[in-house]
Amino acid sequence: MITGARTTTRIAYAAAGALLLVVGAQLIGQFELAGKAWPPLTDVLAYVATPSGSSLIQRNLLVTLGAAGQGFVIGSAVALLGATAALLVPILRPGLDRFAAILNAVPTIALAPLLITTAGREGTPAVIAALSVGFVMFVATTSGFAATSAPQQDLLTVFGASRRRRLALLELPRSVPAFVDGLTLAAPAAILGATIGEWFGAPQGIGLLLVSAMQNYQMALLWAAALAATLASLVAYLLLVQMQRVAVRRFS
Repeated sequence: MITGARTTTRIAYAAAGALLLVVGAQLIGQFELAGKAWPPLTDVLAYVATPSGSSLIQRNLLVTLGAAGQGFVIGSAVALLGATAALLVPILRPGLDRFAAILNAVPTIALAPLLITTAGREGTPAVIAALSVGFVMFVATTSGFAATSAPQQDLLTVFGASRRRRLALLELPRSVPAFVDGLTLAAPAAILGATIGEWFGAPQGIGLLLVSAMQNYQMALLWAAALAATLASLVAYLLLVQMQRVAVRRFS
């Protein structure tokens, strides 16, 4: 009963917060409290409800999600391989840590010209999404590997387990909650990275819509594209949060 009451309270608070946000956005646009660049939410929804508007948003959102998905998979895989290499070969750990930190610190705008000439304008969004995901997943995975205790390591060593055997039996299972926790942060980062990557001349995508709408002062389109990307990030985050809860129950 207590757990059910707490769940109901959390849902009520979430619904109240969402309603307050929607009403606030509508009032700011209705009374032009932030200028004409902030249209009423009803105007944005009316634009999305039109056949041309919904088709335009849907078509470009699918392109962005495709690039984000590619970057999400590539960044996660590379981060997992890097963290595993750092665990199996400890001498590599300082270098990989510094490389990941330096790569994450480089501004995207500085990498854009290099990526455009190497990956091309169509491939740049996926690469930037992978870079956005890679650092988050590297930190999450290395933290998960470090969650094992010394007694657990000693027990497997006593039974004659090799380093790779300990990785398979101990570190990998114990790191699953941290890995999935990293995924919950990496998914929105992938969508944001792909959107930013599309600013640099991609032929399609939400990022292209944002740039085009800003240049042509199409405020309804601008906010509709931003809202679509935000909702996609929120859905991805909520789905992975559910997966993270399952992982915690199973592997913790």
